[in-house]
Amino acid sequence: MRLGDEGSGNFEDRTGQSGFGGGGGNMLGCLLPFVLSRFGIVGVLVLLLGYCALTSLGGGGILSGGSSGAGPAASSVSNLSPEDKKTLTTVLASTEKVWGDILAKNGKQYTPTTLIAYSNANQSGCGAAQAAMGPFYCPTDKDIYIDPAFFTELRSRFNAPGDFPQAYVIAHEVGHHIQDLEGRLDQASSAQAQASRADGNAIQVGIELQADCYAGVWAANAKAPDGTPALEPGDVEEGMKAAEAIGDDTLQQEARGRVSPESFTHGSAAQRMAALRTGLQSGNPAACKFN
Repeated sequence: MRLGDEGSGNFEDRTGQSGFGGGGGNMLGCLLPFVLSRFGIVGVLVLLLGYCALTSLGGGGILSGGSSGAGPAASSVSNLSPEDKKTLTTVLASTEKVWGDILAKNGKQYTPTTLIAYSNANQSGCGAAQAAMGPFYCPTDKDIYIDPAFFTELRSRFNAPGDFPQAYVIAHEVGHHIQDLEGRLDQASSAQAQASRADGNAIQVGIELQADCYAGVWAANAKAPDGTPALEPGDVEEGMKAAEAIGDDTLQQEARGRVSPESFTHGSAAQRMAALRTGLQSGNPAACKFN
């Protein structure tokens, strides 16, 4: 992609930190990786609603871990490579421009998210951020968290090299932010709370597919510094390869040797590819309707 050198200021580098502050949320931090991997962003939102209810009733509660003081001070020695920083900040800047323009056409103003890069572990508004969780969006602080080492995983574990898969990951998380601003996450969490496990999974799949589609919408509208499309030959193929590699069926087959569609939470490879393609071909968020 040709995004130029202009980076977003809504970026925080926490890589290389030896510790992180924050009081409560220790148990929440332990639960978050499981909930995120099992139920996705909506499951996290449901967990947070319960956490907020408990802590508002008397300070602390069983999810807070009983801690009220600050954690250890963090070091400030960054280990973020210039290449990764450029990718993170330029993609984020482009999403801000694209979504700002799209929302402005509908008389709305875009409130940007902050992208936080960390290494190994850190603290988010949703509890502990851990590299094993992969990139995620936290509805509580409305920030995106990513360990840039995930880019290496894209190339090695998922066999999805290139700059567009990295941009797709970031734009997908920004897509969750758009859903949050739209109230879609609240609606989905309410519906999921009343649903069976299978129906709850289906709701979650719809959320993830819409975020994939929103990533495609961004890419279709992203511009190079000279005003021409930012997408280059081969970018779409790279994105489709990445979407296929992170489909639930692909990951389940690799991990367990079998596929259980009823347990899908992010969508099959075919679904994720189709959602991304819908956004790319339409360039219109109105086309991103799932569930």
